[in-house]
Amino acid sequence: MTEQNTTVSHQRQEELDFLKCIFILLMIAFHLVYFSELHPTAKQVVYTFHMPAFLLISGYLMNIEKPLKAFAKTLLDFALPYLIMEAGYTVMASLLPIREHIDTLTIGVFLDKLCIHPLGPYWYLHSLIICGAVYYGVFRYLKASLITRMMVTVLILYLLAQYAGLLAITTLVYFLIGAVIRQMGLRFTSIFRPSVLAGVALILLLLDEEHRHAAHLCGMISVYMAISIGLWCEQQTSGRVRQVALFLGRNTLLLFVFSPIFTILCKQMVPYLAFDPTGLLFLLLSLVVCTCGSLALGWILQKMHLSTWLFAKRKVLVY
Repeated sequence: MTEQNTTVSHQRQEELDFLKCIFILLMIAFHLVYFSELHPTAKQVVYTFHMPAFLLISGYLMNIEKPLKAFAKTLLDFALPYLIMEAGYTVMASLLPIREHIDTLTIGVFLDKLCIHPLGPYWYLHSLIICGAVYYGVFRYLKASLITRMMVTVLILYLLAQYAGLLAITTLVYFLIGAVIRQMGLRFTSIFRPSVLAGVALILLLLDEEHRHAAHLCGMISVYMAISIGLWCEQQTSGRVRQVALFLGRNTLLLFVFSPIFTILCKQMVPYLAFDPTGLLFLLLSLVVCTCGSLALGWILQKMHLSTWLFAKRKVLVY
């Protein structure tokens, strides 16, 4: 395949922004401990596809056609918030009685969590940096066929996962699926097609608990179905709702980085909303608090010219 055929338009694809909105909201929803404990089955179902889908989209969007300096800047945009927020999360885990509590925080434990085994939701940024760096290095500097370069990328990431423990096998698989689609010069929606029936198929597939594993074939099928129903929803959405969804999709990094702060704060609402046994009112209010709070923090950092300290760029809100 020629180099011309492997290029994909760098223009924003609104379908992807819409999907990112769906999956980031699902991530926030099931990081709300109160809500996820009320609905453990729903949590297990969503966990089958929401982060794998995010990784797949990330692999597709990873632009390795950039010059080295520009790509290094992209990785720095992920690395700075990762290092700062993961460091804070690790320290917090040693002080608060959370599920991932650290009994004794030593320098060794701190460095292990920061560099190898991250705690909490920030593992995604850690994995994205590793996958992106290897992907870029191989494809930019190895002069070989597409298949050879992809196989070398798979091998390096597999070794890092299996023997260094830097990421999960499932993580690299979904990231590389997205990368392969891009390298083949295909538009995302030429592989993933919108379908309302995909929602029915997804429900039927995940009724069986044994199918709720992203690493299994049924899990991979569920990821495809989740993306397909998401694309169908994108086609049905218009007006103000669509614009808000696309805006959230364009700013998923802000939501991803800051939402854990607000999911912790939202615990304070539980006693006041316990009258609702479904937890749906708590979920709705928490999503508003987490999304608006995260965006507001980004806006404040940008206005105060502090965003470069956390995101390595002056403008962090994407309009």
